[in-house]
Amino acid sequence: MDIKLALKRQYHASFMMIRQAVERCPDDLWAANDHPRDFWRIAYHALYYTHLYLFQKNAAFEPWGLHRDDNAKLWARPWKPGKGPVPYTKAEILDYLTSCDNFVDEAVDALNLEAESSGFSWYKMPKFEHQLVNLRHIHQHSGQLSEILMSREIDTDWFARPDVPM
Repeated sequence: MDIKLALKRQYHASFMMIRQAVERCPDDLWAANDHPRDFWRIAYHALYYTHLYLFQKNAAFEPWGLHRDDNAKLWARPWKPGKGPVPYTKAEILDYLTSCDNFVDEAVDALNLEAESSGFSWYKMPKFEHQLVNLRHIHQHSGQLSEILMSREIDTDWFARPDVPM
């Protein structure tokens, strides 16, 4: 079995699910603040950390071009208009998503999955296991986004792999 190919497929399928949720999110829900975390913030958080953990180590990380220094405030709750970071637009999040999706194959190919360290001091585990954690993380947030949409009776599809329809 080609582990790197399997990882790539799962990342691409994850990004397909996030993309679908973002595209289906009504404009009035994007920054509605009626959930402990705004829709836009969950999407950005999922992408940011997936992107970060696709690098071999923290020191090698190259942030997205529109990354803002106020992003540390993104995790504070709840976000209040004028009291926190300005939301990213759907178009910006979709741009970041496309950038992450386009980066996956190159990033996974460059990973040393046999490394004993994740490359991130806060994750005490081997690199391969860290990639599994990264996939679990993006799926957790994909599920959150889908659940928020379901509260508005907007359904999303499941993608097991990008090349195999369910």
